[in-house]
Amino acid sequence: MKHISILGSTGSIGVQALDVCENLGLSLNALTANRNIKKLEEQIRHCYTVMPADSRPRYAVTADPTLYLDLKGALADLSVQVLAGSDAICEMAALPKNNIVLNAIVGIAGLCPTLAALQAGKELALANKESLVTGGNLVLSAAEKNNVHILPVDSEHSAIFQCVQGLSNPAEVEKIILTASGGPFYGKKQSDLEHVTAEQALKHPNWSMGAKITIDSATLMNKGLELIEACHLFQKKPEDIEIVVQRESIIHSMILCRDGAILAQMGAPDMRVPIQYALTWPKREPLKTPLLSFKQLGRLTFGEADEDAFLCLKACKKAFDMGGLYPCIANGANEAAVAAFLQGKIPFLEIGRTVWGALENLHPAGNGSSLEEILEADHLAREYAGRRFSEVC
Repeated sequence: MKHISILGSTGSIGVQALDVCENLGLSLNALTANRNIKKLEEQIRHCYTVMPADSRPRYAVTADPTLYLDLKGALADLSVQVLAGSDAICEMAALPKNNIVLNAIVGIAGLCPTLAALQAGKELALANKESLVTGGNLVLSAAEKNNVHILPVDSEHSAIFQCVQGLSNPAEVEKIILTASGGPFYGKKQSDLEHVTAEQALKHPNWSMGAKITIDSATLMNKGLELIEACHLFQKKPEDIEIVVQRESIIHSMILCRDGAILAQMGAPDMRVPIQYALTWPKREPLKTPLLSFKQLGRLTFGEADEDAFLCLKACKKAFDMGGLYPCIANGANEAAVAAFLQGKIPFLEIGRTVWGALENLHPAGNGSSLEEILEADHLAREYAGRRFSEVC
């Protein structure tokens, strides 16, 4: 029996992870949410309805301390312990009973729980790409020091990971081919994107995701973050990673082997597949998922990502080349810009311009060797973005 804590259970990945855990009969130690305590209450009550007593969550945690009393009152009739605050989230990541932790928190807020899980010697199913983008060296060092695995949950990184399982030596990988859907605006030029609305940007053609990652997909920032994450996970340089637009999101990513063979992981766009593989690795368990029919599919199409129209992708490559804390700067500026765009404060194209401007104008202190340096760089990027938005508005 595996015992798991799901960090970020009310988001898209967390919801699907709960479905996977229920089907596999896994035991849940803790569920955590940011501020959506209504959804968290529903999840806890569902677990109490369908799960055996020894598999139900023992903890329910909100990241917002001001919501503690509301959550505690909502769950007063159940024997679940309610906690609140960022320190409590980290405590859930490090629970002694955890066999594995699924980190599905959005943004740099997931970095401290990632480190807490690894430092406690827990296997980590990682959906929070910002952990590696902002603190790659710290995260990898913690995993190595405590002899635990980081199991990727992102569909692209899971695909690469699955392909590598078929090799006798990871060094046989010549190149990673990272696929992208292209988002809702594929084929558009920068001039076409001047007046894009949040409603339009949130209409992803293939995936149902949370608002932040959907906007990142629309700007191709998500692919830039994934490139940085892949560099850390698979020990590659950006020049060893090719980004290819695969519009149908059927090929989730590929590897080119040194003998010229290309291995691909394919399937219908269903995030439960990579979630379950991370939780059951190295085994594969049955999963009721839509099966891919090549006859109905008919064809697969490919294209190139336009880095001139979608500045965020180019900015992420630049950030990785600059090294040190610059990937953290790019991420912090983007998180601030996406939030401002969703609130109607800035236009769509300002997201990429903000990320690029942060890289050109900021000079963070340190090289990212400590958590304090990383959090300070993130703060610096958000301050820059705030000043920029006040001028734009």
